[in-house]
Amino acid sequence: MADYSTTQIRNVSLVAHNGAGKTSLADAFYYTADGTNRQGRVDNQTSLSDYEPEEQTRGSSIQTAVLPCEWKGHRINVLDTPGYPDFRGEMMSALRVSDAAALVISAAAGIEVGARQAWQLCDEFNLPRAIVINKLDRDNTSFAETASQVAELWGRQCVPAQVPDGDASSFGGVVSLLDNPAVDAEAYEKLVEAIADTDDDLAEKYLEGEDLSADELVEGLKAGFLAGQIIPIFATSASTNTGTAELLDAIADFFPSPANATADKPPSDAIACLVFKTTADPFVGKLSFFRVYGAPLEGQDQLWNCNSETNERLGQLYRPAGKDTLPVDSLPVGDIGVVAKLSETKTFHTLGQRSSPALLEGVELPRPIFSLAVSPNTQADLDKMGPALQRISEEDPTLVVERNFDTGETVLNGLGDIHVEMAIERIRRKFDVELKTSLPKIAYRETISAVTKTEYRHKKQTGGAGQYGHVIMELSPLPAGEGINFSSKVVGGNVPREYIPSVEKGIRAAAQAGVLAGFPVVDAGILLLDGSSHSVDSSGTAFEIAGSMGFRQGVRDARPLLLEPIVKARILVPDDAVGDVMGDLNTRRARISGMEPRGVGFTEISAAVPASQMQRYAADLRSLTQAQGAFSTEFDHYEPVPPQDAERVIQATAGSDR
Repeated sequence: MADYSTTQIRNVSLVAHNGAGKTSLADAFYYTADGTNRQGRVDNQTSLSDYEPEEQTRGSSIQTAVLPCEWKGHRINVLDTPGYPDFRGEMMSALRVSDAAALVISAAAGIEVGARQAWQLCDEFNLPRAIVINKLDRDNTSFAETASQVAELWGRQCVPAQVPDGDASSFGGVVSLLDNPAVDAEAYEKLVEAIADTDDDLAEKYLEGEDLSADELVEGLKAGFLAGQIIPIFATSASTNTGTAELLDAIADFFPSPANATADKPPSDAIACLVFKTTADPFVGKLSFFRVYGAPLEGQDQLWNCNSETNERLGQLYRPAGKDTLPVDSLPVGDIGVVAKLSETKTFHTLGQRSSPALLEGVELPRPIFSLAVSPNTQADLDKMGPALQRISEEDPTLVVERNFDTGETVLNGLGDIHVEMAIERIRRKFDVELKTSLPKIAYRETISAVTKTEYRHKKQTGGAGQYGHVIMELSPLPAGEGINFSSKVVGGNVPREYIPSVEKGIRAAAQAGVLAGFPVVDAGILLLDGSSHSVDSSGTAFEIAGSMGFRQGVRDARPLLLEPIVKARILVPDDAVGDVMGDLNTRRARISGMEPRGVGFTEISAAVPASQMQRYAADLRSLTQAQGAFSTEFDHYEPVPPQDAERVIQATAGSDR
């Protein structure tokens, strides 16, 4: 590949609803620009962008791929992002290092929820964007109708920059409005009006009835696009490679370069590279994808990790090209590169110079909403499970691995059921680790609801020295969050002072093991009132047993309760689905605490819901809202389980391995 300056580089994210054809468009870009390769296709698993086996099996993207296209003196780095909501962390990472976005809409399907969500993310990243209406070769499609829907939803600044030559089966090409105003006078007038609105001088000239020159229109379109005042609409059919070359022309001509983009820049001209993606290659090792800021990057440089404050030696530099990496000697400012085997660097770390470090801001990724407990299938898998989980979470920071000490399980958390299941499959393929999965156990608790007095005498005679420990205790409920509170008011030495810690040890061990269903007992006060001892047979062990058994006996007499974790849930749903979602929440024992409008056509529902009722909610909400809903949860408190449900939990845990 030729060398390019910063002004000749374009970093563009393709974003869309799943199935809109953005990966086909990326393949068409690469084929059109390269001119020698056969165009890759998603449907026959030859896509240059969807190259992972899981993507080929699903027929859709699960990670961002970078395809560099050389086009008319420019390097266009096309970042093809996943459209499925479970993988939106990949889209967000790509948008972070892009200077513009192309939002792809299927003319056959119209504006789908994924397109709306991608638009919102472009807003959050303050990115200029274009609309690409794709699949115009399909039956019953209309560029004009879809463009009208776009303008109605997102504003009159969304205007066609070109029009198709024919619709549906007759779609055979595209025509630029700036080059051929007569092809559609009405559309041309809307484009000119939008350009004039971006500049006072142009607006005055336009309102006075003067014609804007070709140069004024081109420069006005560039400036308006960069400022987000104009959203140009383009026409394509990626599968037939129609309109692709013209769209590449527009990206080269109108899209911003890193030199004039609105993306953040380090405070000096020192090297600063933001790692936006990490992959675990089973043969090469860890690959770190980064964008260069500040100053050009040379191979073999030793850089400073500004996050971990450690040195990293880069070694050979590469440029990504789908599944391939192409070795290069250097990378200009604004370009995207890859380096292998960085030891301390993770996604969203900044590599710079120790003498002038500059932290580049990462991305606040969405929090996990779905979890699976994972365990090794064999002993060999046990040894490899930990490192494999660590590497997959480095590859995808939206995957969070945690050890639940309450249940003893290792839990893999992600953005949805498909997200986590795909991660399990990648672990099997990449690291040869077979994992068993199940829904995580719920971390219930037990407590007492009444004051009770209990007495327990542990007495055992075995031929030699026996065992003797005798305790009298009072158990009483405590406020939530108090845990186990042990105290003693024994006087006169009936329970020798040296054995009182043993009594407490036995109580705490019994509390941890539970009484009703094997879950820890909490929020109980235990007061040691009295007891007795034997001069020969008493020991710390004997009083530990007496404390443990006395506590268990007392809990049973103090009207024990099973407690369940309650989460605060915030659920964003389209207005027309509110009734269905509310009805479903009522079946989950939810308590609705509020409803507020959010944007146009959406409502946020706030509710307190048992954690046990939210384990499969990601898939259920997707079904209830046609994939337009979203939610988040956070732990709030524990409260008693209703008696009928408590009995089911107790029976289910009887004889389990808890």
